[in-house]
Amino acid sequence: GYRVSLQGNFFGCNQTYMTFPEYNPRKHIKLDPPLNIQSNATASKCQIWWSVWNVPWYLTEILQYELQYKEYSMSWEVALNKTLPSSLPQVEIEATELHSGIAYTARVRCKVSENENSYHSQWSEWSQTTVFQRADVPKVSEKIINIKTMQYLFIPLSFGTLLYLFWNCKLSSRTQKTSIFLKCCFLTLGQKASPALTFPRQLLSFSHSIVCTMGILR
Repeated sequence: GYRVSLQGNFFGCNQTYMTFPEYNPRKHIKLDPPLNIQSNATASKCQIWWSVWNVPWYLTEILQYELQYKEYSMSWEVALNKTLPSSLPQVEIEATELHSGIAYTARVRCKVSENENSYHSQWSEWSQTTVFQRADVPKVSEKIINIKTMQYLFIPLSFGTLLYLFWNCKLSSRTQKTSIFLKCCFLTLGQKASPALTFPRQLLSFSHSIVCTMGILR
């Protein structure tokens, strides 16, 4: 510890006053206020986070934070206070604690945790403020309209998909039949002419191939 005294000259006489006979600096800590406080509000919750500056590393893990928030138009005397159980520089506020369409403002301060015996501190000054507003929840009528819109879009899209698949299958079938037709033609034309096979018999064989292929195309 340290011995802190106060010396002064009063009416020409030097005097010494004992202020703290045993002064321990680690028992008298006051930290700088948190910085860069920011917020992000949705329809379900509001997230608030910040950072600390000029705090020794061995103190950052034993810090305690207090959040204060209120409606933007109200005074700080009616603000709500929350002592956070964690040393993490962040907090979440549930949407049930906020009114829809109302702007809020929040600030935070810090000190060494009261559960720590090696150090003791008082609260820092309050940080700068952040402003947030709970996002509106979609109304039931809007949800119904969105569902009906999806239904109206789903029916023609489904019909168009089925028609596309049917057309592709039909086109593929025709392509296969055409391939068979060409093969039959090439096989007929590619046959070697036998000396005993006359022209009328070649014409009759080729006509028979065409008839068979037309039956397949049907």
